[in-house]
Amino acid sequence: MSHMAAAPLSPLDPLPGADPLSGLDPLSAHRPPLGLRERKKLKTRTAIRRAAYRLISEQGYDATTVERIAEAAEVSPSTVSRYFPAKEDIVLTDEYDLVMEEALRRRPPGEDPLESLRSVITRAVAAHLEHEPERSRERARLMVEVPAVRARMTETMAGTSRSLSRVLAARTGRGADDLEVRVFTAAVMGALREALIYWAERDQRDDLVALVHRTLDALRGGPVL
Repeated sequence: MSHMAAAPLSPLDPLPGADPLSGLDPLSAHRPPLGLRERKKLKTRTAIRRAAYRLISEQGYDATTVERIAEAAEVSPSTVSRYFPAKEDIVLTDEYDLVMEEALRRRPPGEDPLESLRSVITRAVAAHLEHEPERSRERARLMVEVPAVRARMTETMAGTSRSLSRVLAARTGRGADDLEVRVFTAAVMGALREALIYWAERDQRDDLVALVHRTLDALRGGPVL
C-alpha cells in the first residue's frame, strides 16, 4: 500500500459506520446524521453514479445505457431505475439538497433572503468543485452538449427551488406555498442555472464561485451598463 497522502474524500464516499457526508465538505455540519438504512441507500446511489460517470467518459453519453450502468455498478437495472427514474438523473442528482435545506434553516434570523441563498449556494458549489472536480466538470459539459440533460436539469432545479422556498418561507414567517417566495427562489435557481451553462460554454475557464456571485449581484441590481 502506498504511503502517499490520500486524496480528499468526496461527499459521496461513505465511511464505514459513519455518516457518509460527515466532515467531508463545508456544509457537512448541517447534514442530519444518517441511519444504517440511509447509509446503505447512499452507498448504492454512489456506486451507480460512479459507474455512470466512468462509462460516459469511456464511451459517451448515448452509448451508456441503464443496463450497462447496472452491470458496472453490480446492481439490477430495476435498482438503477428505482434510485434514478431517468438516466439524466444519475448525472444531475446528488446528496446536497437536504444539506442545503438544513444550512438555509440555520442562517441568521433577519438576514436578507438573497444573502442567505447566496451563502448556501456558493458553499455547495465550492464543495462540488473541491470534492468532485471531475464530475462537476463532466456534468457541466453534458448540460451543454446533451439536450436531454439540460431539459432534465431544469426540472431538477425546479424541485430544489421548491424545497428551498419552503424553508425560506418558514424563516420569513410566510406560508409554505407563498407565491412571492416561490418566484424569488425560482429566480435565484434560474440564475444559477444560467451561470452553470455560461461556465460550461466558456470551457470552464472561469472561477465558478465568482461567476455565481456575479450572477446573484446581477439578480439584485440588474446588469451594470
